[in-house]
Amino acid sequence: MSKSDAAQRIDAMMEKASQALVARRYFEAERLSAEALQIAFNHQDYERMARVVLPLQEARRQKRDLAMDAGKVYVVNAEWTEESPIRPGCYLVVPPRVGMDGRQLRERADEKQVPIVVLTREPTTRTGHWPIVALGPVTVRVKLPAPTADDLSAPPAKSKAKKAPAKRQAKDAGTPAPAAVACAGDIEGLPAGVLPAPRWFIAASESLGDAAIAAVDMARTPEARVEELFARLQAHPDHEKLHQRLMEAAIQAARQGVRAVPKPRPRGPESEFLDD
Repeated sequence: MSKSDAAQRIDAMMEKASQALVARRYFEAERLSAEALQIAFNHQDYERMARVVLPLQEARRQKRDLAMDAGKVYVVNAEWTEESPIRPGCYLVVPPRVGMDGRQLRERADEKQVPIVVLTREPTTRTGHWPIVALGPVTVRVKLPAPTADDLSAPPAKSKAKKAPAKRQAKDAGTPAPAAVACAGDIEGLPAGVLPAPRWFIAASESLGDAAIAAVDMARTPEARVEELFARLQAHPDHEKLHQRLMEAAIQAARQGVRAVPKPRPRGPESEFLDD
């Protein structure tokens, strides 16, 4: 695909993405924008990269808000299969599952158009920290303190009410819980029945994205920063500042490309003195 053909394709895709955003078809808008961003990156079309990033950020913001609005937290500590149902909410992937499991869970949720926030936690360190990791073209990792009392949900209260008939319980239960979701007591270092609250997921996600940005050498050329930031955004797509830093680097790379074009030398008697 030539660069001009790629530019036309990107523009057509982003027109559809804009229509999808207006119609609140956020998964479609994200898919189109992410594909357009990849094409622009492949062709070093930094101007279009900068234009694509903000619609992509907005689609992901809306998806994240929908996941948070669900107010549900799930823990994944077993293999996730195609038959495992996925419901809106926040998912914490814990050992023995690894970063790839978290990435695959996100991809399956996108395929099913279910809004979720996913974080993968590695084994607790000797200092009691929780390493949070995200995988993509590069690995992004940050070590966070274990959740404090303010970051935790309260254990479910034990009801003394008479149990409802089995048929009513089944009706109230709705969609069955995912087969790979563990009980809260299986989370290392947390009391039984206690989970990180949804607000913890947002704070942890922000810290992970901040660590991704901090790992980029801002003294490098704009083109090099675009490459590094894009790789980290693919690993951790839920961080708004990563989108913004990528857009800024792409704008600088586009401007630098314009300045790099040599200006024609003046012609005339004075030109013989230009090399002195």
